[in-house]
Amino acid sequence: MALETTRFDILEHLKSPADHVAYIEAVLEDGDPSLIAAALGDIARARGVTEFARETGLSRETIYKAFKPGGNPTLETISKAMKALGLRLTAAAVPREAA
Repeated sequence: MALETTRFDILEHLKSPADHVAYIEAVLEDGDPSLIAAALGDIARARGVTEFARETGLSRETIYKAFKPGGNPTLETISKAMKALGLRLTAAAVPREAA
């Protein structure tokens, strides 16, 4: 018997602002810049790109171009997106692994 699979759509799991925050926190833990950009794009689509553009002050075109897999948003663009999510960028020391 063949294994049945279903298509995974992250937008089905991004229903509330708390979901958005948890998602971006998890992606930031990974630290992959391309994944961070794509996740912000997922959140923009979940909120509605027009609404997200209004909240961030960014154009819809900027959102689509910057927040796609492989996108390369500027720090200013990321900062605006994070602020719209009610988050701020911070730095934290990462423990060095024992040699």
